[in-house]
Amino acid sequence: MYGNPSLMFRNSVLLAGALALAVGAAGTWAQSSGDAAEWHAYIDAQAERLQPRVVEWRRHFHANPELSNREFETAEYIADFLRGLGMEVRTGVAHTGVVGVLAGGRPGPVVGLRADMDALPVPSRADLPFTPEVTTEFLGEEVPVSHACGHDSHMAMLMGVAEMFAARRDELPGTIKFIFQPAEEGAPPGEEGGGELMVAEGVLEDPDVDVIFGQHIWSLAPVGQIGFRAGGIMAAADRFVITVNGKQTHGSTPWTGVDPIAVASQIVIGLNMIVSRQTELTKEAAVISVGRVRAGVRNNIIPESAELIGTIRTLDTGMQDKIFADIRRTAEHIAASQGATVNVDIQRGYPVTYNDPELTERMAPTLERVGGENAVRVDAITGAEDFSFFQKEVPGLYFFVGGMPADRDPSEAAPHHTPDFYIEESGMQTGVRALANLAIDYMLAD
Repeated sequence: MYGNPSLMFRNSVLLAGALALAVGAAGTWAQSSGDAAEWHAYIDAQAERLQPRVVEWRRHFHANPELSNREFETAEYIADFLRGLGMEVRTGVAHTGVVGVLAGGRPGPVVGLRADMDALPVPSRADLPFTPEVTTEFLGEEVPVSHACGHDSHMAMLMGVAEMFAARRDELPGTIKFIFQPAEEGAPPGEEGGGELMVAEGVLEDPDVDVIFGQHIWSLAPVGQIGFRAGGIMAAADRFVITVNGKQTHGSTPWTGVDPIAVASQIVIGLNMIVSRQTELTKEAAVISVGRVRAGVRNNIIPESAELIGTIRTLDTGMQDKIFADIRRTAEHIAASQGATVNVDIQRGYPVTYNDPELTERMAPTLERVGGENAVRVDAITGAEDFSFFQKEVPGLYFFVGGMPADRDPSEAAPHHTPDFYIEESGMQTGVRALANLAIDYMLAD
């Protein structure tokens, strides 16, 4: 669109036509540049004006947390807000998801913006005026509930972006889908949910989404920072269950049986060797962790079986497939060497949160303009995000926004999913500006 016409027309016979096209292209460039500068100024002003409301929305959600696939009041609150902005609103997507469609008055691409909605079965010790006092049933137990991962701020920031664009829909060069997603933390056992179900139910269709942007506030990064990278930014999260089948016997005579606990112990060591000695870690990081071991009922009985349950985190699909095969081979050969057998069940979970390299480089100047010197290329983390299901269908960019108070030592900041999780609310203004600028810059440059 902004290419130099003289490069396309080299024949002197067409010089006049080339000059005419050059004038037209220059006019288009000037108009788009002027549009961009005006939109950027508008977004900055609106982000500042809306900050008190964004804080108010975040505190409402924080005080009223709901677990995955149970975000009923949260969804109703968001849907009412979007209807008040005059949007087409779709509810009940993937159980409790809400989608607002804002069709602009000018032609252009369809941009998806996503925020997650669910809270966690984690108590809050933040001691804030709006600290929740909510308990609910989870896996048969009564548990405290809190937004211990920042999803309350994600919803509030996206609402701020929705309000600022809705006020100028007639000038908007394209369409924005505001996607409020339930169950990012995982649907309850026996249920479907989250980003995967939203995609299956057509959230990226009618109209078809061209690109999607998402963000995560980060309690371990200072306020004002924007962290991003091309390629894998968060890991695939897969689950494995290894059942070791031995031969039960009395604990006083282990030679008369096959000890599955001893075999399982050797398998744990073997799994560690996969990462430390068999995986090309200069390419990407990988993790295999055993989180649960179950075996036996008495101190003097060698049981018939033992079970290892764990997680696999990878940032590259080729490495993911290789590690799956390595786990099977390691468990089977160790068991066979001791006269035992194994069943290895590997269940795929969230894919790699993969930032499309071309889209990331295209939008990097936007994030660098918004964040200034605080826009940084970051290393990947081995946490997981089901934003990855959207990225499997359309190019996507996912980034982090700092939420740690500037004067806090990162080593003392509470991580996500813990009772002491805390974010500085001023960081949300950066998130609002980043999402809004990504959307408008992509539209104007399309």
